[in-house]
Amino acid sequence: MESATKPEGVTVHYIIDTRASSFTVKAFVAGLLSAFGHSPTIAISDFAGDVNLNPDAIEQSSMRLVIQAASLNVTDDISEKDRKEITRKMQEEVLECDSYPEIVYECTQGAGSKTGDGQYSVTLNGQLTLHGVPRNQPLSVSVSVTGDMLRAAGELFVNISDYEIPPVSAAGGTVKLKDEIKLTFMMLARKQA
Repeated sequence: MESATKPEGVTVHYIIDTRASSFTVKAFVAGLLSAFGHSPTIAISDFAGDVNLNPDAIEQSSMRLVIQAASLNVTDDISEKDRKEITRKMQEEVLECDSYPEIVYECTQGAGSKTGDGQYSVTLNGQLTLHGVPRNQPLSVSVSVTGDMLRAAGELFVNISDYEIPPVSAAGGTVKLKDEIKLTFMMLARKQA
C-alpha cells in the first residue's frame, strides 16, 4: 500500500501593475546647514517586474523587479529650478544613469508564514544591484492575495556607500545627504494565466 503524500502547492505567476503601484525614495539631509537643506522625496516612475508565489511553500516563491534609474524624479514642492538641479545631480553624478541604467532586485529565496486568509508575512533574501554593485539585501514584506490580485507593501533601508556611491553634498559641503536612504513601496500585481 502506497503512503499518501501531500502535494506541493501550485506556484502562481503575477505581473506588477506599474500604474497601480508606487515606489518612493526618501533621502535625509545632514551637515552644518542641514536645517536649511532639503530632504528630497523621489518617485520611481519606470519599473517592471513579476512575482511567483507558492502560497503553500513561501520558500519556493521568487520576485524580480527592474527600475530604470533615469526615471527617479524629485516630487517635493520646490522650485522648478531646484527640482531640475537635484534631478540632474542625482541622475548624472550619483546614480550615473548612462553607465548604470537599471536598478535590479532579484529574490529566489524567502521565508514566511501565513498570517490570515490570503495574508502573509514574508522575508525576502534577495540581491539588490545598484550602481552596478550587487549586494545581499533582505526585505520584509506584507503580502495579501485576493482573487487574481496580489498586494505587497514594505520599506527598505539602504546605505548608498555599500554600492560604491560617493557621499552626496551641496553648498560647498555644508549640506550633505546621510548615507542611509529609505525605499517605501506598495505594489499591486495581477495573476497571469
